[in-house]
Parts: sequence; structure tokens; C-alpha cells
Amino acid sequence: MSIIELRSDTFTRPSQAMRQAIAEAEVGDDVWGEDPTVLHLQRQVAELLGKEAALFVASGTMANQVALLSHTHHGDEVLVGWRSHCTTYEAGAGAALAGVMFKTLGENGIFTAHQILTALPPRDVHFAQPTLVWLENTHNAGGGKVFPQHEVERIATVAGERKLALHLDGARLMHAAVALGRPARELVAPVDSCSICLSKGLGAPAGSVLAGSADFIRRAHRFRKMLGGGMRQVGILAAAGIYALEHNVQRLTQDHENAQLLAQGLARVSNIRLDPKSVETNIVIFEIEERGPELPAFLDTCREAGLLLAGAGGRRIRAVVHLDVSREQCQQAVQIVARVMA
Repeated sequence: MSIIELRSDTFTRPSQAMRQAIAEAEVGDDVWGEDPTVLHLQRQVAELLGKEAALFVASGTMANQVALLSHTHHGDEVLVGWRSHCTTYEAGAGAALAGVMFKTLGENGIFTAHQILTALPPRDVHFAQPTLVWLENTHNAGGGKVFPQHEVERIATVAGERKLALHLDGARLMHAAVALGRPARELVAPVDSCSICLSKGLGAPAGSVLAGSADFIRRAHRFRKMLGGGMRQVGILAAAGIYALEHNVQRLTQDHENAQLLAQGLARVSNIRLDPKSVETNIVIFEIEERGPELPAFLDTCREAGLLLAGAGGRRIRAVVHLDVSREQCQQAVQIVARVMA
């Protein structure tokens, strides 16, 4: 039976061409700064994002934790959107490692400059003081929402006036860039630092890249070492990232189109609540109405039929389209869900 994998875009597998690039990668010891393929990837991402320097790390979570450590001190407060990855899916690492407090703003991961101003505490010894504003674009738990660029620019202005650092978790930044039809460097121009993930929709097997000023990356490099992120001959993974950036960015448009096709189909199925207009990139979140089946039974029945989906809290379900999912499979997924709901 053919399996339709919609649980996450982290399930992508390297193509044969990417495997060839991995096999042919020139490598050295990256801890010594001598892996030429890693150095190439870091220069490539710094140029792509318009930043002075970049650092290859093992994962998106490591990129986030290194960024927190590099921008803050223990006891600082970080202003962040609802259910951001760094507060929800990283095992409490922000508290355990960076020792920071998080204050959540906005809805669906999006917040405004005005909400930052209203969240700022008095400058008093009783209150944790914010030192960092944290954006996520696109926003995972918010259903792949694109952070409005005009609001990013307003937030950057407020952050600068209040001497707050501004970081953007761009695990799916390239999805936002393709959706908006704008270069990624324009989207991150207002922020002090940012990251991109290579192992989600871009299809590499592992790795993320953190970018910012040269001074920021020097601090980040030390924290990467502290977290055990020195990976020696890691050019074999960097080569996959280079291939992904050179071949798998513009094709994200296909994923967005297929996600919209999926959303429109699901919206017509009985006992499902979904507005296709809410789907902006490759993530589709829908909800089973009360008169429909219970979530565990629904997911199990879909699995038996060859469709893999993920729970997203309550009666909500997440489906993520990626390069290993075709238009035809999206249509088949709608048919499976319709049969299960019948």
C-alpha cells in the first residue's frame, strides 16, 4: 500500500541528486574551521539573508537555543508569539539552558509593535526585564502563517527604540519568501539575527543555519561548542544543504498550491471545519466537529488507509505538504478523509 506522508515536512528524504552531492562533498574538520563545504554553505546563507556571517548547526532547535544564549542572560524576559517553537516544542530548553522567561503576545503566532509596548514592564527591580523580541516566520503552530512584513518593520523600530534585540526563527523562512514573492534577505533585513532550516521543506536530511552580525556569530559559535554542536567532517550534511538551497526553493510554490488544493477539498468534507483562506503556505490545520469521530480513532483509521496525519491539539489536525507529496496524493488524501468521515 502506498503511504501518503502528511505528518510533517521533516519526513522528506534526500533525492538521488542530493545523495550524489553528499557522496562527492569535500570535507575537513569543521571544529577547526577547515571543512570547505561547511564554509561554502555559511557564506552562501550569509549572502542569501544579507547578514555578515552565518553558522551551520545540527538542528532548528539548536539554532534557537544558540540564539537565545547569544542574545540574553539568565533572568531576562523574551517577548514571543503564541505557541512559538522555542516555547512549545523544545523541551523547556529556553528555561533550562538560557534561563530566560517568556512572555507570550498576540494570536496564532502573530503580534504587533503596539502589543510589545503594552507588554513592557516598569523598570523596577521587581520585574524581569525584556531584552529580546522573538519572531517566527512562517509560524508552525499557527498553520504556516506568514508574519506580515509591515509589522516586522514596525516591531524592529520599537525594538531599536527600546534597545531590545530582534531575532527571527525562520525554520520555514523560504516558504514565506516564496509566498510573498520577495527575496528572503528583504524579509530579514529589519532583524538582528535569523535562522533557516534545511531539513524541512527544502529536503535536506539535517541542519539549520544561524545568521547575523560577525560579533553575534562569534558568540553563537562558542555556544554551539558548549551545546556539543561541533560535528567534525560535517560537509557531507552541508553539501545537502547547498543542494537544497540551489534546487528546492522555487519549487516550494508547488507545495503551497498543493496545500491549497488539499484545503479546498477537505473544506467540502462533512464534519470538518476549515477555511481554505487560512492556508497561506504548506501547512493545513483543520478541525473535526463534535459530531465527527474522536481524534485518535480518526487518525488510526486514516493510517490504516495509507494516510498519515498529526494531531495538533484538541480536535485539530495538521497536514503538511512537501516535496515528497504530489498533487495526486493530495487529492487521494481528501478522498480517504471523506471515506473515514462518511
